[in-house]
Amino acid sequence: MRDVISMQFLRRTLIAGAAVAALCAGLAVAPSMLTGANAQEIAPAPIAAPAGAPMSFADLIERVRPAVVSISVRQRPDAERGPAVEGLPPGFEEFFRGQPGRPGPAPTALGSGFIIDQNGIVVTNHHVVAGAEEITIRTSDGEDHAAEIVGSDEPTDIAVLRIRDGGRFRFVSFDSARHVRVGDWVVAVGNPFGLDGTATAGIVSAIGRRDAGSSYVDFLQIDAPINRGNSGGPTFDLAGNVIGVNSQILSPTGGSVGIGFAIPADQANGVVQQLLRDGRVTRGWIGVSIQGLDEDLARSLGLDEPRGALVGSLVADGPAARAGLQQGDVILSYNGQRIEDSRDLTQRVGATRVGETARLEVLRNGARRNLTLRLGQRPSEQELASTTPTPNATPDGQNNGVAQAALGLSLRTLTAEDRGRYNLTANESGLVITNVEPTSDLAEDGVRPGDIILQAGGRPVRTMQELNAAVDAARRANRPLLLQIDGRAGRRFVAANLGAR
Repeated sequence: MRDVISMQFLRRTLIAGAAVAALCAGLAVAPSMLTGANAQEIAPAPIAAPAGAPMSFADLIERVRPAVVSISVRQRPDAERGPAVEGLPPGFEEFFRGQPGRPGPAPTALGSGFIIDQNGIVVTNHHVVAGAEEITIRTSDGEDHAAEIVGSDEPTDIAVLRIRDGGRFRFVSFDSARHVRVGDWVVAVGNPFGLDGTATAGIVSAIGRRDAGSSYVDFLQIDAPINRGNSGGPTFDLAGNVIGVNSQILSPTGGSVGIGFAIPADQANGVVQQLLRDGRVTRGWIGVSIQGLDEDLARSLGLDEPRGALVGSLVADGPAARAGLQQGDVILSYNGQRIEDSRDLTQRVGATRVGETARLEVLRNGARRNLTLRLGQRPSEQELASTTPTPNATPDGQNNGVAQAALGLSLRTLTAEDRGRYNLTANESGLVITNVEPTSDLAEDGVRPGDIILQAGGRPVRTMQELNAAVDAARRANRPLLLQIDGRAGRRFVAANLGAR
């Protein structure tokens, strides 16, 4: 009898627990279940998905997966396998990285791509195929095909390949109009860690990310998990259009933490069409180095807001130099379009055809003026790097003529050896910085011993007397002192606050 009571109690307890769980889950509970009579299994109820949310991504993935490929690259033995995208902030990773700076046996590495034409045209990342000696593409049916590079563009990290043996392939298309919004669903398909055809889903987290290491791309940020090997693969919308080309991630660990970056379809497709047509991308170029403005720089130049692009240096006999642009000019508009920052100008110039004429509005010594120039063709990355001098630091302790300025600096006059080291022209002069107070504003701005002050307050400085005069003038005007510095970071402008001295 005791056993019978125990079994009945246990049964009632289980039924009550199931009923509570069902109620918590929002399911209907039959009276028979509550009483224990004629208990039956409850069939799962249909789940009402929120408006706009798919019940499943399966149909979409099944439709687009045949166009997504895995890319295997055997690199040249002498290829430099470091970061392909320079200047990335800490934590940014490309997905496709070898051993930095180590030539060695030709490695095989993996990336992703997608077919955009029935004849086997494939889009991927530049850094996936950089230094490639042999490229193999594996399609979703497991077939391997040899491929060749049609063209590749490092600044945007886009490359176009062609499958050599031809055939008729399933393909996908770029989104023809940029209508992506934050919160839209996205699906990424690719080859992370060599796992072919992996699909992940998420949303668009942000649009127009400009801090991911490229001057020519405003990235989509997505939270669909992507990892190394996804590089060059597609991000799809729910209609199966390619809205982005996966390029890099932000990660403290090297793996996905839900912050990925894709090159938007409209920017990627423009580059792809140029590569298909010409095998390379040509961009307009005016021959200047520029920098953005912060509040202090803007005030030192007499601007009410920090906007525009500040000219740090000019290429001798380049388009800007021939048009009369000068160091220290602030470019405020380009062809009538307001310039917000240096990146804005870079993109507008790069999008202008070589040989076209552009109109600039510039601020010079507090006055606005208009200039016209004819654009040249942007040199290659290697050519640009070779034109940038890399000066050596001047050791501290050379005290001939050192004076303590009101800037937290120790300085000395320029020597003939300095002129050769910094490639200064006969008309250029300055003061060499031999020491920087570690707690000074200029130290925080990256000014270091061995740098040279070329200008102060918009005027060349050759002596300490000229520098002190510029300091006094800035103090009387109650504004920061604008300094032009030449050093390891190239020529640039910094604003020195004088109020605390």
